[in-house]
Amino acid sequence: MRLVYASGVAIALAVLVAPAAGARAQETTRTVAGGGISVPGWKGEADRGRPLSDASLTKEGNVLQVKTGPAVTYWNPENKASGDYTVKATFHEPKYMDLNDHPHPYGIVIAGNEMGTGQQSYLYCAAYGNGSFIVRGFGPAPFQMNGREGAANAAVHKAAGPGQPVTQEIAMSVKGGKVSCAINGTVVASYDKSQLVAPGKLTSTDGVYGIRFAHNTEGTVTGLTMTKN
Repeated sequence: MRLVYASGVAIALAVLVAPAAGARAQETTRTVAGGGISVPGWKGEADRGRPLSDASLTKEGNVLQVKTGPAVTYWNPENKASGDYTVKATFHEPKYMDLNDHPHPYGIVIAGNEMGTGQQSYLYCAAYGNGSFIVRGFGPAPFQMNGREGAANAAVHKAAGPGQPVTQEIAMSVKGGKVSCAINGTVVASYDKSQLVAPGKLTSTDGVYGIRFAHNTEGTVTGLTMTKN
C-alpha cells in the first residue's frame, strides 16, 4: 500500500508541475551502437546510472571523438592539475543539434576527485552552439553556478543553424583565489575559490581534468592540455 500511495503522490505532483502547452518536453536519451571507451587509459561515467556502452569515446590521431547517448564525463587518471593552472581544449560540433531537438553543451572538467565513486567532485564549464554557456559541478550532488539554463555571452560562438558546424575554445583556470572560465579567449565567468571549495561542492581545485558532453551530442576535442599559471 505504501508503494501505491507514493506512486499516486508522484503522479499528482507530475500533473501539478507539468509544462504548459508549447513548453519543451524532455528529450529521449539515445543509445550509441558499438559504444564504450576505446582510448587507452581513459575512464568515464554516464549520468543517471546509464552504462558507458550507451555512448562512445574514440580517438583518431590526436582527435578525441565523442558521441552520446547519456551525458558522460570522461577523464584519464594520469591527467592531473594542482596549484595555479589552465586546462584548455577546442571543441567542434560538426552538425549542430544533429542528434537532439534543442542545444546541448560540452566542455572542460577540472578539480576531479574520487572520480567514479559516490563521493566524486568536479567542476565543468561547457558551451552551447547557440551562444550560451553553463558552469556546474558535482560534489557529490549537482550544483549550479550560473543558473539552471546557464547564460548567454557574446564570446560563445553560434552555429549558423541546425546541421551547421560550430567550434568553441574553452579554458578553465585556477589562479590565486579565483577560478575562471574563458570561451574563445574571453573570460565569461569567475568565482572565488570559497564559492566552490565548500561543503557539498568541491573537495579541492586540485585534481583530475577531462571533458564532459551532454546527452545526444556528437563532437570532437583537440588540444586538451594543462599548463601551469
